[in-house]
Amino acid sequence: MFKRALVKPDGRTLDLYSRRPIPDGLEAPSPEKTRILPDPHMRWHPLRAEWVAYAGYRQNRTFLPPPEYNPLAPTRDPAHPTELPAGDYDAAVFENLFPTFAMSAADGPSLIVDTKPACGVCEVVVFTQDSGQSLGGLPLDHVELIVDVWADRYRELGQIPDVQYVMPFENRGVEVGVTLHHPHGQIYAYPFVPPVPARELAAQLEYFTTHARGLLENLIEKEIEDGRRMLYSTDRAVAFMPVCARYSYEVWVAPRRAAPSVADLDAAERREFARALKTVLMKFDRLWDRPFPYVMVFHQAPTDGQRHPEAHLHVEFYPAYRMRGRLKYLAGSELGAGVFTADTLPEEKAAELRAVEVSVE
Repeated sequence: MFKRALVKPDGRTLDLYSRRPIPDGLEAPSPEKTRILPDPHMRWHPLRAEWVAYAGYRQNRTFLPPPEYNPLAPTRDPAHPTELPAGDYDAAVFENLFPTFAMSAADGPSLIVDTKPACGVCEVVVFTQDSGQSLGGLPLDHVELIVDVWADRYRELGQIPDVQYVMPFENRGVEVGVTLHHPHGQIYAYPFVPPVPARELAAQLEYFTTHARGLLENLIEKEIEDGRRMLYSTDRAVAFMPVCARYSYEVWVAPRRAAPSVADLDAAERREFARALKTVLMKFDRLWDRPFPYVMVFHQAPTDGQRHPEAHLHVEFYPAYRMRGRLKYLAGSELGAGVFTADTLPEEKAAELRAVEVSVE
């Protein structure tokens, strides 16, 4: 992997990544020459015992611009700069212009609940310069590069003292609220471990303390033995629909070994992890012969300076899926009570995805 670090005119960072050496002379563009430093804050939710982040200026971000203006496409007209330069590279990462968390956050307002600055980092990961492409449609070695990019960002962001958890994710499709069509994901570097991974890690730690092995590692072995929900399996990586899936077509991708984070995967594991990921994405898109909407989220070890032998890297896909000709969304039970009610069986939906033939080259 080759990398070149640049700085935009408004002070934000831009990192270019490639499978080939990146030429000299590339300059980081920006839609704005200067900007007011973002100052998001957090408020404590006393009944849920969790932080809520506030960044009202995000209402000003670009929403589904016309095709002639693509802020994530490389700049070819200097008079109308976008976020990326034209040049020979494969992927890019830059600081979000409208972040929910920012290291420039200074003070929280004085309110009836505790507040504090929402310190952290929000980055945009542009998977490719090709606006018509998708993560699953990229060549396998390009997907492998993206895995390397995620690992690089985990290491770098995790070294920031305020950052406790690094979460790459991708929202794909207007059905899940995407505001830009160009193939891209995001990375949130939180100043705390978010509630969902914190709950998972607590369960994993309890199991590890009792059994001296990983909870997810044990589940993967049982899923392989059962076989009905498996979509991909080698000696280094797996993809499967978990027996406890809360969504139709929910899929998990993980290394077989209990690697705590994407940065802990060795070269062979990264290749297999990329192949498993691409296999799932191709199956999704060929299931109905249309782009498949989903949220993809990384679950991995915190970056709090502690060892986390209980953590087992995995990616979870939460699809917005069709049910009787319409999209199924979270409703009262899921949003209000946190109790998921599944209208389909994982075994049935796994069989549908297994029947979709794909060839990963």
